[in-house]
Amino acid sequence: MIQLKSILNVIDNSGAILAECIRVAHGGRYGRIGDQITVVIQKARPINTSTTGSGATASTTAAKIAIRRGEVRKALVVRTRKETRRADGRYIRFDDNACVLLNNRGEPLGTRILGVVAAELRGKKWGKVISLAPKVV
Repeated sequence: MIQLKSILNVIDNSGAILAECIRVAHGGRYGRIGDQITVVIQKARPINTSTTGSGATASTTAAKIAIRRGEVRKALVVRTRKETRRADGRYIRFDDNACVLLNNRGEPLGTRILGVVAAELRGKKWGKVISLAPKVV
């Protein structure tokens, strides 16, 4: 379960590495797999300001997904350390808390997802995230 001040790994290629939860979107106390949360970026990859290759297209691509430390973004919880019960009675739990950053329209910000995501996302209508993930557990 994700709550206020929880630290999550960002597992997409948006440029963020760590994010801290500052709000659960549905107004409850805890966020579970498939819930939207609001996060502040705690650690991000350095932004390369040099333009290489095709000139203007490289700088516009970098400007599109330039994530900096301290930015406030929406995110989707895709893995939690707290176990989740499935309909068949099994429990699933992961080694870390992880999220994927979202844009204003609720779509994934990155173009790749770099890790495993939970199958519970399929039931919560996050098909785009499922299709980008290399493995669904």
